[in-house]
Amino acid sequence: MTDMAFKADPAPTQRWWQRRAVKRFLRHRLALFGLAIIVLLVLACVIGPYLLPFDDLYIDLRARFSPPLTGSHIFGTDPLGRDLAARLFMAGRISLLVGFAAMLISTVFGSLIGIVAGYYGGKIGAVLMRFVDAMLSFPSIFLLLALAAFIKPSPIMITLIIAATSWMEITRIVEAEIKSLRERDFIMAARTLGLSNSQIMFRELLPNAMGPIIVAATLTVARAILLEAYVSFLGYGIQPPLPSWGNMLNGAQQYLDSAPWLAIVPGVAITLAVTGFNFVGDGLRDALDARSDIA
Repeated sequence: MTDMAFKADPAPTQRWWQRRAVKRFLRHRLALFGLAIIVLLVLACVIGPYLLPFDDLYIDLRARFSPPLTGSHIFGTDPLGRDLAARLFMAGRISLLVGFAAMLISTVFGSLIGIVAGYYGGKIGAVLMRFVDAMLSFPSIFLLLALAAFIKPSPIMITLIIAATSWMEITRIVEAEIKSLRERDFIMAARTLGLSNSQIMFRELLPNAMGPIIVAATLTVARAILLEAYVSFLGYGIQPPLPSWGNMLNGAQQYLDSAPWLAIVPGVAITLAVTGFNFVGDGLRDALDARSDIA
């Protein structure tokens, strides 16, 4: 009898766990509601500008401050007569792109540091985690504003700045997960078979830690969208004429009494996006946690 006869095939168990996680997610009503919001927002931002009769830069001074549902202006117009719906959808492209890109960068970097710190432990882990603690000791919003004040604002730079202030939480989550996995039997078996440290970290440990990473990444998108809106609202983020939800709020603050829709429309968009990603993150956390039981 060959050695293959003694090797258990993990594929059926893994497929069963994946199917169970999907079923648990589909029973999470708030998560499905959040997913629907995200899909609708993305579709509106991608397709919406092509369905409108005006682009985001078209100026009609005769239509300044038109309220919502005035003629072809679904959400009204701004002080220059530009269509607010067109600007909202184009701004959504920027804000969502910044959110997703910042999430990707911070997740990759934070996971890498967390895997190394959790696997090696000892002095290497202590040094890396004390650096993480030092970064967390600075309020992220003040660190973000300080960096933005000294760097020429652009979508790429704002994305990098947000990622630079968002990776620490992911590192702590991954480090704790790796520490709990590194002494398991399958890791001992991998060492016995002669796998290198990098193979163990990225082929054995990382796939088994993907659940918390996915949840943290989803919540990071919501946080990145809020941070971009906050920085742009204060004038240090995306600069006009390039629209974002944050600088739309910045331009609307002086018209809160005379034209409140200028602030309400982007404010509702930010609220829906952040709420949607938070609901999806909660649903993924419950679905990937075998101890939870969703009714």
